[in-house]
Amino acid sequence: MSGRGCPYFDPDYDTLISRLNAPSVVIDNSSCDDATLVKVDSANKHGILLEVVQVLTDLDLTISKAYISSDGGWFMDVFHVTDKLGHKLRDQGIIDYIQQSLGDAQATTSQVKTSLAPTVGTQSSGGHTAIELSGRDRPGLLSEISGVLTGMTCNVVAAEVWTHNKRVACVVYVTDEATGCPIKDPEKLARMKEQLSQVLRGDDENRLATTDFSSGLTHTERRLHQMMLADRDYDVPSSTSSINAVLDARIRPVISLRNCLEKGYSVVSVQCKDRPKLLFDTVCTLTDMEYVVFHASARADGPYAYQEYYIRHMDGCTLDLDAEQERVVKCLEAAIERRVSEGLRLELCTRDRVGLLSDVTRVFREKGLSVTRADVSTRGDRAVNVFYVTDTSGKAVSMKVVEALRLEIGQAILEVKEEVKEGRGEGAAEVAAEVAAAGGMSRSRFSFGNLSERFFHGLGLVKSYS
Repeated sequence: MSGRGCPYFDPDYDTLISRLNAPSVVIDNSSCDDATLVKVDSANKHGILLEVVQVLTDLDLTISKAYISSDGGWFMDVFHVTDKLGHKLRDQGIIDYIQQSLGDAQATTSQVKTSLAPTVGTQSSGGHTAIELSGRDRPGLLSEISGVLTGMTCNVVAAEVWTHNKRVACVVYVTDEATGCPIKDPEKLARMKEQLSQVLRGDDENRLATTDFSSGLTHTERRLHQMMLADRDYDVPSSTSSINAVLDARIRPVISLRNCLEKGYSVVSVQCKDRPKLLFDTVCTLTDMEYVVFHASARADGPYAYQEYYIRHMDGCTLDLDAEQERVVKCLEAAIERRVSEGLRLELCTRDRVGLLSDVTRVFREKGLSVTRADVSTRGDRAVNVFYVTDTSGKAVSMKVVEALRLEIGQAILEVKEEVKEGRGEGAAEVAAEVAAAGGMSRSRFSFGNLSERFFHGLGLVKSYS
């Protein structure tokens, strides 16, 4: 028995198809007058669409159109992209990065860990400790969290905070003040988790709150989406919905879902005000809800965006239950709204030091301000932080408070930008009216009848399209 050999399995067999069918990534600057075409052909797998969109989004590229098809085990994408100035991609370094990243992405998992460099959209936990926090939001919470970290001699090197529907999610990257290295002492990590959990719960010990430490290469924005989805930020209490019924009608995107029985797909249509990273947010949510996107189109038309997805469950079934369809609509609404930031935009740039975030947010709290979103980063020895703030009732901050704030923090290091209301100025009725007037997607314009025409137009093989 001991001499009988065991069957041999080649450990590289699982990636054989990908290696035999190497992805093709073409950057085309000649087929379109006003955008660069990024064309991706490869063997299909779940999550590949998100990987491609994630690479383009992390480079701050604007995606004005997209055509996606992935039937038959093969994935074909065409994206019309421009840089932040609206120009075609001319930087050879960016072009090389896209080609290398999309090629390498075939060998990576479609989960949170990605193949992207830590300087683009990701944070590596190799040089710091990553803390993930989610729970009920309240004024002064960020100040309390940063106060705990400072009290435990931790330096905050980066953080991103989102709030939505009175929930909060944040990913904070810290190092030990004494060593500048990740925190490895298990007792200190346990104390940190206990104190942060207490801060999130506040006075209510039964309040749902989550505190975790992450490892590996983490894509921060995707983790924030996953954390808020798990925290059910999309599930607004009925009492809140009734009180804010008029307000909700003015700020919500127009999202519909129907079943295309003849083709065996569920069709999700999204209409809303356009903004950066919108495509990433919707694709990320569908992927993390474990739906498979077989065909899709997206376009920006003036200030509005129109997206359509032909999806199924991973087992090939459509979304037949009304409750499930309603949940998809709510989750996509939440995904679109999470990144939207209302309030006064404050930008702080100064020499980094331990306790800086704690000191700044303490001043915010003392002035009666609430942080609705924050992006904290460190570049060399400089802290570059962006905050969106309102008063504690969610209203605009008065100029008197603004001037007092700048005097206390420092006028030279704290810049006050205009009040921001990204994507929330137009309501469902207004968007629908604009769409109808423009001949837009009041009903779907994307169909299997014109899928090939749209796709090959994206490739530059069809000369006209309306």
